[in-house]
Amino acid sequence: MNALDTTNALRRRLVMRGPALLTAALLLAVPMGLWAQSAAPAPETLAPKYRVVIQVSNPDPRGWHQTLNNAMALTKNAGRANVQIEIVVNGMAIGMLKYNSPEAKEVAAVLGLGVKVLACGETMKALMLEKDDMLPNIGFVPGGLIEVLDRQRDGWQYVKGD
Repeated sequence: MNALDTTNALRRRLVMRGPALLTAALLLAVPMGLWAQSAAPAPETLAPKYRVVIQVSNPDPRGWHQTLNNAMALTKNAGRANVQIEIVVNGMAIGMLKYNSPEAKEVAAVLGLGVKVLACGETMKALMLEKDDMLPNIGFVPGGLIEVLDRQRDGWQYVKGD
């Protein structure tokens, strides 16, 4: 048997055994792929149990304090890992988020708990406020109302903060 015959014989064996080898490889790969998928937690199990958007537009400090207290209580009672809270501030309540506001320490406390406090860009524009005028570590959204509506559309619970 010469080299050409040996090469042809190897090709025939590979052609004959190729489908069997491919099938065996797939049978081994599929269970491993399924195992890898089942080992990772499903994304929906990682989502917080409670997702709440609170809207504050009234400049009355009593309503603002109540909102901050409610956010802290919800975080404490539900557990920080089980809750996601956004406080969206628009209208005249935006003054509570100015860097020199009397509520600065309370806002910092809720931010420290993982609560997002978001200022409405439309209100800031109307009142000629810049980001530098506002408390550090708060967030900004183009429009407060659309933020609230988007969160509701995404399944968040809505709470009026004042």
